[in-house]
Amino acid sequence: MEMTLRWYGSKFDTVTLQQIRQIPGVTGVITTLYDTQPGEVWSQERIHALKEEVEAAGLRISGIESVNIHEDIKLGKPSREQLIANYIETLENLGKEDIHMVCYNFMPVFDWTRTELARVLPDGSTALAYTQKAVDELIPEKMFESIAGDMNGTVMPGWEPERMEHVKELFEEYKDVTADDLFDNLKYFLEKIMPVCNKYDIKMAIHPDDPAWPVFGLPRIITCKENILRMMKMVDDPHNGVTFCAGSYGTNLKNDLPDMIRSLKGRVHFAHVRNLKFLDPNPETLNFEEAPHLSRCGSFDLYEIVKALHDIGFEGPIRPDHGRMIWGEVGMPGYGLYDRALGACYINGLIEAIEKNDRK
Repeated sequence: MEMTLRWYGSKFDTVTLQQIRQIPGVTGVITTLYDTQPGEVWSQERIHALKEEVEAAGLRISGIESVNIHEDIKLGKPSREQLIANYIETLENLGKEDIHMVCYNFMPVFDWTRTELARVLPDGSTALAYTQKAVDELIPEKMFESIAGDMNGTVMPGWEPERMEHVKELFEEYKDVTADDLFDNLKYFLEKIMPVCNKYDIKMAIHPDDPAWPVFGLPRIITCKENILRMMKMVDDPHNGVTFCAGSYGTNLKNDLPDMIRSLKGRVHFAHVRNLKFLDPNPETLNFEEAPHLSRCGSFDLYEIVKALHDIGFEGPIRPDHGRMIWGEVGMPGYGLYDRALGACYINGLIEAIEKNDRK
């Protein structure tokens, strides 16, 4: 496994490449062209410039997160043809620059949902959190307003203001879209892009929905083992794979995370490792907060999760996810340097212990 850290680019990230380079065991970054809009073609020139910047810092681009999917593709509108053609051109340009993994998602409207970006934990650190009651009491188009004040002047991934301006219209467009419709539109998209993925050996790694249940009545499909296996079978190509995000699948306690990993041998292309702490026992509508990566600090046994990845022969990029903000750090909530650096070291320690068969 290759230890990486997510990096949003020098214009947007408060964390620098020079800082990432100093984290023991981290050799690559998962990055993006953060100022591009869904549906826009990524030019080879811009990709090349980003690659040169990363490599000049002694790191490499281990993958892209994300080349975002335009809502018209998810909705199956006629305009998807040109938008998919643009996506294919972007994949070609990434392949020409020797970049071979793309993490993406197929979540309608909201990429991920949290009701707090800076919940104060008992130790004084702050973390992302989700409370179902808060969601139930919100008008969907007010969701962005409810968290905008805690963004520390940054632009949060999946919550870009340009997208949020059209939330009300998007909800109207999705009102008759079912989960099966969403599966059909995902299948159409994947079948269109698989030829270029095969040509350039680009692994498409879909990110699970977060949380793993419908929010505001919007359909969510990448939520559980059954649905993931359905997706694998409907486009049975080794380049059609998953980002196994422990925190996202783990939002639903019905999901057996190590079992899910073992059922996806050969199709896990990227891994996010993080821990959550659940605040109630209800597996249908969980309230949770992000926890330190150490297994004893949250509700997941990260040793067993990483062991399952090891057992299926996963050798792709792995990264810590959604760290707390600690030691007075100010930046993009959940994407500070210090806690994620500690998480990377912890996960590397787990990998070493697993290789030595030493649970202690």
